[in-house]
Amino acid sequence: MSFKERFFRLVVNHRKLVIGIFLVAVVFFGLSKQFVKVNYDMNDYLPDNTSSTVSLNVMEEEFGSGIPNARVMITNVTVPEALTMKEQLGNIEGVTDVTWLDDAVDLTIPLETLNHELVEHYYKNNAALYSVTISEDRRIDSVNQIRNLIGQDNAMTGSAVNTATATQNTTKEIGRIVAIAVPFTFLILILTTTSWFEPILFMASIGIAIILNAGSNIFFGEISFVTNAAGNILQLAVSLDYSVFLLHRFMEIREKVDDPKEAMIEALCKSTNSILSSGLTTVIGFLALVIMKFQIGPDLGYALAKGIVLSLITVFVLTPVLTLYCYRLVDKTKHKSLLPKFDHFGVFVSKGMVLMAVLFAIVMVPSYLGSIHNNFYYGSSNIFGNDTQLGKDTAKIEGTFGKSNSYVLMVPKGDFATEKKLSDEVKKIPQVNSVLSYVDNAGAEIPTEFIDDDTISKLISKKYSRLIITAKTDYEGDESFRVVEELRKIANFYYPDTYYLAGESISTYDLMDTITSDNVLVNLIAIGAVFLVLLISMRSISLPFILVLAIETAVWFNFLLSYFVGNPLFYIGYLIISSVQLGATVDYAILLSNRYMEFRESFHKKESIQKTIAAVTVSILTSGTAMTVMGFLLGNMTSNGVLRQLGMLLGKGTLCSIVIVLFVLPGLLYLFDKPIQKTTKGITLLNDKSKNVLEVITYVDEK
Repeated sequence: MSFKERFFRLVVNHRKLVIGIFLVAVVFFGLSKQFVKVNYDMNDYLPDNTSSTVSLNVMEEEFGSGIPNARVMITNVTVPEALTMKEQLGNIEGVTDVTWLDDAVDLTIPLETLNHELVEHYYKNNAALYSVTISEDRRIDSVNQIRNLIGQDNAMTGSAVNTATATQNTTKEIGRIVAIAVPFTFLILILTTTSWFEPILFMASIGIAIILNAGSNIFFGEISFVTNAAGNILQLAVSLDYSVFLLHRFMEIREKVDDPKEAMIEALCKSTNSILSSGLTTVIGFLALVIMKFQIGPDLGYALAKGIVLSLITVFVLTPVLTLYCYRLVDKTKHKSLLPKFDHFGVFVSKGMVLMAVLFAIVMVPSYLGSIHNNFYYGSSNIFGNDTQLGKDTAKIEGTFGKSNSYVLMVPKGDFATEKKLSDEVKKIPQVNSVLSYVDNAGAEIPTEFIDDDTISKLISKKYSRLIITAKTDYEGDESFRVVEELRKIANFYYPDTYYLAGESISTYDLMDTITSDNVLVNLIAIGAVFLVLLISMRSISLPFILVLAIETAVWFNFLLSYFVGNPLFYIGYLIISSVQLGATVDYAILLSNRYMEFRESFHKKESIQKTIAAVTVSILTSGTAMTVMGFLLGNMTSNGVLRQLGMLLGKGTLCSIVIVLFVLPGLLYLFDKPIQKTTKGITLLNDKSKNVLEVITYVDEK
């Protein structure tokens, strides 16, 4: 008796113990889920040694606050009213700093005599624009209090507002998505199964696995908003077919074996290799994200890989037990298949498979080239579109004051002459609107002893002088990144390796450097690891190459569609989908190729293709349709741009994989049948001559 059989006998013989263990685990992790913290700030996932992260830490330590992370505009106010509003904003708990016109000029002097351009940066058309710094740990409360203070007629924007809005909106939206996704999945299962009770059995198993995974994230302490939003949906879509495959094999064996327990043990033994192979490739695809320096990758990779492992444990331990308790209900609720047989579809595919393989070869290289030439967003400044409250507020502020972006430059204090040269050089950058610093506002010649403490504390600390630079650029983009490079160049000239530069654009620039450097390595590891697993499990050199190439081309084609549309992609979504689509949909290619090799032992190439397509289409459509629906639901029901795009890419990518697996892969298997035979160990396929001899023998016997 093999180890597999001994283990599965142990499971089915101790059904009550299994149910008890899972019940305790579900209660514990179901409660634990409520205490898992979710982080919505992408910049928090930059490596600790990134220059922008180090600069922020130094600023927090020296000045007790970070960079300005919100812009608040109040309309229809006089200067005295604007000063009163500044004081009220500063009194909100969590607001550590508010900067306005009075910090840049002396308001005892008539505005008409002051620098017109500088004044209009803060006060224009009776509207006041404040730069506000909000503490990270108070973002939601502070943003809500600011909104209550200024009302709906005024506007606010910035990274702190982005994060607070994402935190509140996404939680509600994910709840609605799940509420719709579950009935949709039930509908898919009803259409693709032959018992009214089977979908309940499937959903109970996968639902328990999802609860265990979501609750066990408490061991990580904190997860990203990407993991929180996409993790459950991906786990449901990806691992659904494991339970389907096991239960279908059990029902098939029950037609030959009377004892349900023995039938289940045999089903488990026969399906273990296929399920484990599919699960392992998916786990590896997700674990490839772990090597990313941008920490959202490891955050998502570990959580998703853990989810698939828990799904596999549930399928091999809990699902057999639930099935043995409920198989009579499955029998009593049997019905005719609601889907047609796919025999004719198999014939249809076989007629056009060579042409599809040729078209595949033609579009493969252009798909790759198009996929790497998309335009990208790297930070969080474009997460919310123009149709959202935040998008409308941003448009209001930019409509009055134009674009504005804050940078903070810290240099060793004491050398006011050099600081003045630095400030003058910074002002020469065309996009720079203003520089707020001690040497610009108090004057390099005035000793610090003659300046009030409030002004001093904003601009000079124990070790550093601070220059607050405002530029008329977006938070990210070519122009913004050129300003970052120019600021670093100037600062390094006057203060070689002793300056610190911080700001949302600085963090986004470092984010771009970090995640683009991750791309090649993540993809190579994902492809190489999946190839290795297939090489070992299939004992073939050519089959893994064909399967990985087919799914990778589906990934490239997915991004090619975005390239043609011309909408920029969030790079984090691009990177995640590159691994997730490969790891999740290569299962379809494995299933089809395995069945093809089985049929080739008894039938010639074309007939094997027809029978394979007829046999696997329902299974592929079950899992593929679920994943597609999950993706499009996420893409259409969230206001968070990163999650919306991640969902749309997942939905489109799954459709691309389904089309290539069902229409292109058969042609590749057909054309490379001979090389597959020569490079695959331990197979004996029926060749055409053998088929002809068998047909003659059969004909003579019949006569």
